[in-house]
Amino acid sequence: CFECCIKCLGGVPYASLVATILCFSGVALFCGCGHVALTGTVTMVENHFSRITSDHATLTDVVQILQYIIYGIACFFFLYGIILLAEGFYTTSAVKEMHSEFKTTVCGRCISAMFVFLTYILGLGWLGIFGFSAVPVFLFYNMWTTCGAMKSPIANLTSVDNICVDVRQYGIIPWNATPGKACGSTLSDICNTSEFYLSYHLYIVACAGAGATVIALIHYLMILAANWAYLKGLCQQTHAYQDIKTRDDQELQDVQSRSKEGLNSYS
Repeated sequence: CFECCIKCLGGVPYASLVATILCFSGVALFCGCGHVALTGTVTMVENHFSRITSDHATLTDVVQILQYIIYGIACFFFLYGIILLAEGFYTTSAVKEMHSEFKTTVCGRCISAMFVFLTYILGLGWLGIFGFSAVPVFLFYNMWTTCGAMKSPIANLTSVDNICVDVRQYGIIPWNATPGKACGSTLSDICNTSEFYLSYHLYIVACAGAGATVIALIHYLMILAANWAYLKGLCQQTHAYQDIKTRDDQELQDVQSRSKEGLNSYS
């Protein structure tokens, strides 16, 4: 039983396992925190920056679309991570030793190459998602620092009411939306709300999750490229071994044929 456990542990692709855990963690952080942060953002805009429903109707629709996209990303990467982990199991050298009938086929090498290409494309896509997720962090950070400036105003500032945040300049709501901006004590109250505080920190965590997913996909890409190269080398070794075996069999048959001819001539 101990030897069997050791052999099974030796067949675990630890590199793929670490990449899978990192990928699942990053996607879960991005999808979960991003979903809640988007909901909090809409609530904050509705309560403080846009009192008319028609002014933030487009924002609500965009947020709903983004939330549906988040659902799709979560489902896709859950399945894709399991597939890559399974591919790592079947290309581990220890698994090949346990299954002596393992053979490298052209189809298997094509599938490995397809995973390399697909993971590369997904990595580029997640780089874009990582950059996109940094945008709300930047916007909320500006608002956070503006609220901090009111607590320690500049010496030549006559009134904190001159400090404002206008979300209309970011394109979140149209220019004719009312009130569209918050100043002074109103802005300070917004910064102290749970929607702002929670959404700001959730956007930070979601951005970190997107970065972790990018690292996981880079890790996957290195693993898949190494596995594909290993499979290609194994295939070449197999072909070379078959050629040598064929020549040896042919030479053995020639030797046996000459031996039979010598015996016949002697008799």
